[in-house]
Amino acid sequence: MSERAAKVTPADTDEQHDEQITDSAAPDAAQEVDGDADADGESEPTPVTTGAESVVRALENAGVEYAFGVQGGAIMPVYDALYDSEIYHVTMAHEQGASHAADAYGVVSGEPGVCLATSGPGATNLVTGIADADMDSDPMIALTGQVPTAFVGNDAFQETDTTGVTTPVTKDNTFASDPDRVGTDVSEAFALAREGRPGPTLVDLPKDVTKSETDREPDEPTVPDTYEVQERADEEIVEAAAERIETSERPAMLLGGGVIKGEASEACREFAIEHEIPVITTMPGIGSFPEDHELSMEMAGMHGTGYANMAITHCDTMIAVGTRFDDRLTGGIETFAPDAEIIHVDIDPAEISKNIHADYPLIGDAETVVQQLQEAIENSPQAKKWRAQCQQWKSDYSMAYDAPEDEPLQPQFVVEALDEATDDDTIVTTGVGQHQMWACQYWTYTEPRTWVSSHGLGTMGYGLPAAIGARLAADDDQDVVCFDGDGSFLMTLQELSVAVRENLDITVAVLNNEYIGMVRQWQDAFFEGRHSASDYGWMPEFDKLAEAFGAAGFRIDDYDEVADTIDEALAYDGPSVIDVHIDPQANVYPMVPSGGDNGQFALTEDQL
Repeated sequence: MSERAAKVTPADTDEQHDEQITDSAAPDAAQEVDGDADADGESEPTPVTTGAESVVRALENAGVEYAFGVQGGAIMPVYDALYDSEIYHVTMAHEQGASHAADAYGVVSGEPGVCLATSGPGATNLVTGIADADMDSDPMIALTGQVPTAFVGNDAFQETDTTGVTTPVTKDNTFASDPDRVGTDVSEAFALAREGRPGPTLVDLPKDVTKSETDREPDEPTVPDTYEVQERADEEIVEAAAERIETSERPAMLLGGGVIKGEASEACREFAIEHEIPVITTMPGIGSFPEDHELSMEMAGMHGTGYANMAITHCDTMIAVGTRFDDRLTGGIETFAPDAEIIHVDIDPAEISKNIHADYPLIGDAETVVQQLQEAIENSPQAKKWRAQCQQWKSDYSMAYDAPEDEPLQPQFVVEALDEATDDDTIVTTGVGQHQMWACQYWTYTEPRTWVSSHGLGTMGYGLPAAIGARLAADDDQDVVCFDGDGSFLMTLQELSVAVRENLDITVAVLNNEYIGMVRQWQDAFFEGRHSASDYGWMPEFDKLAEAFGAAGFRIDDYDEVADTIDEALAYDGPSVIDVHIDPQANVYPMVPSGGDNGQFALTEDQL
């Protein structure tokens, strides 16, 4: 077990678990018994004897520290092999939670998160998390048990065509059929998950394959020879794009999630600051550029800032890096950046001109291509008036809000209070809904890999299991805060048992309005206020529920309770839940109606 795992494991666990911690914390002693010493006196790993051991060895060779999963019959041989491994397994309450935790681990660490499940319902319960990772290009590997090969296709107990089900939502998936090859299957899947455009991969593991004997050690994690990634963009197009930037009068950078995944945040920051170009982010790109910098226009799109959407609408040159131009960003494609020539940087050629036509298609690694542009530019664009205009929009369309003390608690106030009470490198996870948007809008993000959410798939329930994965990937001195809605929290709150068992220091703020809030907001705006299946009318007391799980529970009803309660919850050494009762009528603005013009955003319901 890693040092970090030892720190987060509770001290008051049962005796058997303590013995396992002691054994795994002393790997050298175990190796002296089980391994052979080489000429330098260092022990060699014990040779693999089964397909399952080869699977685990492949994970060890890849440097995996944590795995998230749920035991079951068809995956049991792999779990038996994990028993003797230093990989720390986190037993989740539900397989969906395992996939979200692995996803978030990959987002924060940059290395693929690992989730495991058994065949049939175990594998299908992973699908939501796999699809989520696929939409957001997050590195993850799923290992699923499968019925023995001879039973495949016979509707055996807990059989599902897992590779068939997951083919549309994985970067690559494999049905393992050979115990001599199965470890290498896993190694390749791990490598593919992180190379090029990241994404989830899956290896389906029939029980007879993992139980069968083999002495074949898995290959190191490398991608197949047939897999190629273009690192550098075409030099002629780079030169042309650089000339366009130099002559631009209203340039803007649009930074997407690919900037963070491609480790290009620093290169983009340096580029924007040197050339004094205003910077807009997509929602997955939050943290790629510091939001406290004067060039930051923050997030654009459906619930982006008014000033970011104005900058998109009026720029004449857009340098878009690592974004797929999804509909929540663009609104109506025909009205998106109508005056701009588009310089599109992306490692995946399939994204170029898929939604928005690229006048300068730059296929390659984000960091590499931005550095190519940097080298090609001789003169910064003369855009002083444009920058002044952007600052004026910041003033005109401020994100200020009213918070009268004699009226119900506004959620924006709670987000800002938690932000003020924590360090800049705090990791924020969320579920999906109004609370997610408030967490985007009213928390100031300055570092990459500190914003962890479900973007493309929009999965309610993502926040809590994501906080578990983020906590294990984070540095020990980083705080992890989860914003959730009452509806979203109800979907995966069973994972609170995991956070308590593992003694994970996370703080969950449930913004409780007794609605599926975003649905209610849309019903008010577009369905004449007919609240069909969005009004709960009653919610459990989440602070008491947290205490029943063994976590610390807190409740906030009024403004004067906010600061002290937040401080107390953050100070608690373990998982804490704050049940924050907010104004049930609070809405998220600005808002661009679906398919609308970004430059015609609404600031109130009357403007929709």
